[in-house]
Amino acid sequence: MDLGLKGKSIIVMAGSKGLGKATAKIFAVEGAHVVIGSRNEEELTAAVKEIKDVTGNHQVSFRVCDITNPDDIKGLVKYAAELNGTIDVLVNNAGGPPAGTFDAFSDEDWQNAYELNLLSYVRAIREVLPYMRKNRKGHIINFASSSVKQSLDNLLLSNTFRAGIVGLSKSLSQELGKDNILINTLGPGRIATDRVAQLDQIRAEKQGVDAENIRAGAEKSIPIGRYGEPEEFARQAVFLCSDANSYLTGQTILVDGGLVKAL
Repeated sequence: MDLGLKGKSIIVMAGSKGLGKATAKIFAVEGAHVVIGSRNEEELTAAVKEIKDVTGNHQVSFRVCDITNPDDIKGLVKYAAELNGTIDVLVNNAGGPPAGTFDAFSDEDWQNAYELNLLSYVRAIREVLPYMRKNRKGHIINFASSSVKQSLDNLLLSNTFRAGIVGLSKSLSQELGKDNILINTLGPGRIATDRVAQLDQIRAEKQGVDAENIRAGAEKSIPIGRYGEPEEFARQAVFLCSDANSYLTGQTILVDGGLVKAL
């Protein structure tokens, strides 16, 4: 199937590692022009080199962008638009906030999580919409978490603001449909990223066991029997942002190997 992504202008936020890098890589395989952003220039440089080497697509570049900084977001979008002529796809992505329960967090913690995991998405969407409206077409995918369907213990901040992403996506699907701009939410389950490894380590230390024991126990609860690979998640994101998806919008889809039992 031709996904119609060759030459398309793609922005991937938080794209230097994990799910963001995997998604940028799959877009590059499809021949898209990809710009990734994150705070760490060294990691961005390494990610771009890896993507180019693996895919043979040299239309991959980066711009340093702290997604909690509105000026950085504006700069990234402007850079991508000037480099590639427009913006066709926005992939909203962000690292997770600290783990913990209610009594552990101050007002500052709540504000930081809000700016990282929800307001950054709002700001990025605001910046790309003029290009998409001009084109009368566009795709936006918002990465969230399986917690939008079933809350996760010890992840109060994530549970709260990831759920806000679902409300944002659903509301905007109603507003943006007339412009043929499709927006969806994609929630990863237990995908083998540094973030999940970190959470496994936290649980292991609390229980006094090895992190591999935590992973083995978690895998038993997944019908497919293993953690997902970042590329498996990324392929779903790329499909939803391709010409193959011309009618699905406002939806929340989990990529979790069947982990979440909620309807």
